[in-house]
Amino acid sequence: MAIEGKDEQAREPRIRLGMVGGGAGAFIGAVHRMAARLDDQFDLVAGALSSTPEKAIASGRDLGLDPSRTYGSYKEMAIREARLKDGIEAVSIVTPNHVHYEAAKEFLKRGIHVICDKPLTSNLADAKKMKKAADESGALFILTHNYTGYPMVRQAREMVANGELGKIRVVQVEYPQDWLTEAVEQTGAKQAVWRTDPAQSGAGGSTGDIGTHAYNLAAFVTGLTLESLAADLDSFVEGRRLDDNAHVMLRYEGGAKGMLWCSQVAPGHENGLKIRVYGTKGGIEWVQADPNYLWFTPFGEPKRLITRNGAGSGAAAGRVSRIPSGHPEGYLEAFATIYTEAARAINAVRQGVAVDKAVIYPTVDDGVKGVAFVEACVASSKKNGAWVKL
Repeated sequence: MAIEGKDEQAREPRIRLGMVGGGAGAFIGAVHRMAARLDDQFDLVAGALSSTPEKAIASGRDLGLDPSRTYGSYKEMAIREARLKDGIEAVSIVTPNHVHYEAAKEFLKRGIHVICDKPLTSNLADAKKMKKAADESGALFILTHNYTGYPMVRQAREMVANGELGKIRVVQVEYPQDWLTEAVEQTGAKQAVWRTDPAQSGAGGSTGDIGTHAYNLAAFVTGLTLESLAADLDSFVEGRRLDDNAHVMLRYEGGAKGMLWCSQVAPGHENGLKIRVYGTKGGIEWVQADPNYLWFTPFGEPKRLITRNGAGSGAAAGRVSRIPSGHPEGYLEAFATIYTEAARAINAVRQGVAVDKAVIYPTVDDGVKGVAFVEACVASSKKNGAWVKL
């Protein structure tokens, strides 16, 4: 392993982890479990894995959990685990958006660290309450914007911070998919049903599901703060209650401008996350489908390819790389980076020391900004694309 500090962390006992949601048929729950185990930092020891006790028990059995630590509700799990001598130290929340706040609150108030899937909540009011609960708890809150875990995204962030692009002028980020091109939610497809239901997903469809990723990636790489936006949202599929395509113009503090496109009705795009950033000295481009490469073009010079752990790759990328250059690292490894950063922070709390400043993960504050972004997009679109301040 090339992750700095990995050997030292391996001497720490694995962090006892619980999970809320993520039972049978849940794609993202399986991803979280793989990510948590990849760097050998966590043990999944408890779960409230479904919204019904029967499904929760069956899912726990399938995962090999101790039946006595497979719970019918997240509240029951939080209460009992907080009392156990070997109770969970952290919990992963991988439910539909509308459950995030109530579930996280139960663990935060008992001092249990929370690792929560994005977006933070289904509405801004709950997002603000989540921040208050996290701040008052003193427990760590990690939001799994997993694309920030890619080594070459860390490389891009480092280059921007070091001034290699100069003053940032233009940011272009897009995240097109095609899986909702037809009304698959009407067939009962689990992943589509809740994502297109305002009661579970919130006010945003594609904006909440993938637009928040694009928005967060742009903020993470550039360090810019979004000041206002103008959005045009559409629900192209007949009968769909939430947006499935969005074009958003962005104005950042300091004068930079941006454009964000997210779509789930773009045939030919499986998972087309891409970011381009242009400054006074040069530009960079990163594509999630080819994540081990970062293109850098200094103004007036030939385009350069920087590869993960290759020539020109810096310390920020190397710190979260696991294998030598030329071997691809991808989605699961990037997701695991968020979990390993969380483990580093949790281990620091265990030892009563400050968290290393090199440890980077999305926080509850990033989550509040993401939900504010979604609600601003909806508000702007309802006003025929008027500019809305965040």
